[in-house]
Amino acid sequence: MSLTLRLMGAMMRLTVRPMMRRATDPQKMRHHFERAARRWFRPVPHMHAIPCQFPAPGSDLHAVRDALWVGAGPVMSDQVLLYLHGGGYIAGSPKTHQAMVARISRMTGLRAFVPDYRLAPEHPLPAALQDARAAHAHLLQRGYRPDQIILGGDSAGGGLALALLAELCQNSQPPAAAFALSPFCDLAFTGASVQGNGRRDHFFPGDRGPYLAQMILGDLAPDDPRASPLYANFPDCPPVLIQVSDAEILYDDARRMADKLHDAGAEVILQIWQDAPHVWQIFDGWFPEARAALRDVARFLQRFT
Repeated sequence: MSLTLRLMGAMMRLTVRPMMRRATDPQKMRHHFERAARRWFRPVPHMHAIPCQFPAPGSDLHAVRDALWVGAGPVMSDQVLLYLHGGGYIAGSPKTHQAMVARISRMTGLRAFVPDYRLAPEHPLPAALQDARAAHAHLLQRGYRPDQIILGGDSAGGGLALALLAELCQNSQPPAAAFALSPFCDLAFTGASVQGNGRRDHFFPGDRGPYLAQMILGDLAPDDPRASPLYANFPDCPPVLIQVSDAEILYDDARRMADKLHDAGAEVILQIWQDAPHVWQIFDGWFPEARAALRDVARFLQRFT
């Protein structure tokens, strides 16, 4: 482990973790996340983030959702990354994650479509999944075949990507591959690491899980596959890469999700990093473990590009 990671990890435990324990207002959490992204998430050379819109789900033919086309340097025209940002389903946006996504684009040549899906508690689940599904349909309408699309996401976005993956597999529209960074896969919070890493996690106290679930679940049961892909089915699943830290409360989400996909017959690569913070990849440019993890993502994706 690098000295930089140790120092930044200690700082996170002293500053971010107490804030997350007290946080109750989603609007303030969104504001803090957006401000932190501008300060800490470093831009990528030749990065571009182009605003766009796509048709929103539902019966209103004129309703649209916002999104960003994100890339860095030359990008391919015949393949695309559908990336779903994290933020616990209550915060985050394409802008908070555009730097990390641009780094993946620079490493792979993939252009990324990053939808601004609806957030809870104003729009509880399955609103986010409905928007992710609509974003995928939009890419199909633009001429991409299902096997020209790669799914990716982090944290809640990682769980969302896996929930969408399950639906696509069940509908015979599997993507070329998928990856999930520290995915949030079980809103029932049954993983042993929720309590076992409750004091070790850099960001999240384990006992805050039920409060978060109450905000984001709406009328869904915690084990509904649309909210918790750990309980979904994945027929004919494509290869999946999962990265997680052994210090996270979501460590068992990732481990059990890998087992679930493996039992479904999928090729699964589970990479476990030591004592890294939740979604450490987003700190690319600050400590070497972030860049190393993104290189592993890029190597995985290059098999399908």
